[in-house]
Amino acid sequence: MSKENKNQNKGGMGPGMRGAMPLEKPKDFKGTLKRLIGYLKKYNKNIGLVILAAIISAVFSIVSPKILGKATTKIFEGIMKKSTGGPGAGIDFNYIKNILLILIVLYVISSIFSYLQQYIIAMVAQRTVYDMREDVYRKLNKLPLKFFDSHTHGELLSRVTNDIDNISSTLQQSITQLITSVVTIIGVIIMMLTISPLLTLITVITLPLGVILIRPVIKRSQGQFIKQQREIGRLNGHVEEMYTGHDVIKAFNREDESIEEFKNINKELYESAWRAQFMSGIMMPVMNVTNNLGYVFVSVVGGILVTRGRIQIGDIQAFIQYSKQFSQPISQTANIANIIQSTVASAERVFELLDDEEMIPDVTDNIKIENPKGQVIFDHVKFGYIPEKILIKDMNLNVSPGKTVAIVGPTGAGKTTLVNLLLRFYELNGGKILIDGVNIIDMKREDLRDLFGMVLQDTWLFKGSIKDNIAYGIKGATDEEIIEVAKAANADYFIRTLPQGYDTEINEEASNISQGQKQLLTIARAMLKNPKILILDEATSSVDTRTELNIQKAMNKMMQGRTSFVIAHRLSTIKDADIILVMKDGNVIEKGNHEELLAQGGLYADLYNSQFSK
Repeated sequence: MSKENKNQNKGGMGPGMRGAMPLEKPKDFKGTLKRLIGYLKKYNKNIGLVILAAIISAVFSIVSPKILGKATTKIFEGIMKKSTGGPGAGIDFNYIKNILLILIVLYVISSIFSYLQQYIIAMVAQRTVYDMREDVYRKLNKLPLKFFDSHTHGELLSRVTNDIDNISSTLQQSITQLITSVVTIIGVIIMMLTISPLLTLITVITLPLGVILIRPVIKRSQGQFIKQQREIGRLNGHVEEMYTGHDVIKAFNREDESIEEFKNINKELYESAWRAQFMSGIMMPVMNVTNNLGYVFVSVVGGILVTRGRIQIGDIQAFIQYSKQFSQPISQTANIANIIQSTVASAERVFELLDDEEMIPDVTDNIKIENPKGQVIFDHVKFGYIPEKILIKDMNLNVSPGKTVAIVGPTGAGKTTLVNLLLRFYELNGGKILIDGVNIIDMKREDLRDLFGMVLQDTWLFKGSIKDNIAYGIKGATDEEIIEVAKAANADYFIRTLPQGYDTEINEEASNISQGQKQLLTIARAMLKNPKILILDEATSSVDTRTELNIQKAMNKMMQGRTSFVIAHRLSTIKDADIILVMKDGNVIEKGNHEELLAQGGLYADLYNSQFSK
């Protein structure tokens, strides 16, 4: 897409940029969480195994303190008998040994099932986020061009990577913790009740105090986690934009402004992240205070019960261990609740993308043009990037097969808009466009775009070899075909001067070749496709005059027998066009060939004379 078109879109969409959206609370926290859980439904059996393994692991772990308490009681009794000189004085080490063997077996079994649940949940978590990434990728392919024009690259990358990674971490770590915590809480309560209902009541009473204290913290941290994720998106967008255009920034001495903006965004991210993590960190100390209060009461009351002979000393030891086991999962559950706030914030951002308005789906009974001729008709076409601001009001044009249509006009006149409408990057607000008599909305988009070959003002090459970049649009292209079109596009010579020739790797930003060379490669790519309709949007804007002449000859040869739409600022390149459309403010104000338009003495004549007047 040309810069002209981007500016038009941004002019219409400006305030709606997601990267600059103000802080919002979740629209539907429960709904988002329920939808996230919905991704796990297909793995119900695996989650069932995780729950079973967690229960078994927790049960073996829970039973151990009670058994260890028996050993403590036995040791205490032996010491007391020895001190009093009673019968059977001394410690029964054989009994202690058997207890220790039992404990080892219990802990080993618990560890095995703990490993098993971690293994299964890791698989479930990764498959779940795999499904989510697949949905996001499919969604991105269904979103209209206006969506990408109104979102920064960094903001989209943040949703697809950071947010989904955050969900992945929570699913893998927090689910097992949550299951284990719930099972442990239930099991520990049962075991504590078997020791002393009174001590159990004391331990449980301290629980509501912690919950009451952390509840407002959870509520406030939720908003900060949402803001944190949004600021990460803004930061990614800024960094991506600044480093992509670093040469322009340096040329205009805007480094200080760029750094200042980065500092502002980074500061906002720091503040939101600090607040979120600070509030998250408050929860554990709050829970520890309530837990320690519980330990004090248990120790005092337990000591009294031992002196009265109501419970054994080993039971006190076991109960204190249980109270720790009880408080730990409570703390973990509180921490998980905090993590879920962050996860739901991430999930909501992902679901917002998945719920965004898609392109109009292709019709079921679509038509495919088997033998295209290249006739193009604009019939009362009406279009605006924003429905309230119509750019093209009533355009009519009939282009016969094999004709060349040149589109000229000042910046922002709507030249590139015609190309976007031809390829159905945007939908019409009225009228229709016909190709060989077939309305383009009655065709599948891939069949429609297969009719076109295009070279845009903004070149695009991917990381890979030059050979692969030229053959991008054609599967199974031979080396001979690639070399032939490279020669026709005047690219063969410079390619052979490169270290690896056609196998030279283009880096991620394609910065290891010049802008003009990039343009030559995109021209060769369009030639290889051998389309029936050509779109050339400032195709020679980045090459020198000598190269331009050579390319123009190749273009003229390629355009023979094909319908061509040529957008140009250099009017010398379109003097031989069959039809020249002069556009202004989205409307065609002049139409004719070069001589006819010069004779009219209108806008075209003014543009031409301004370029060639001495």
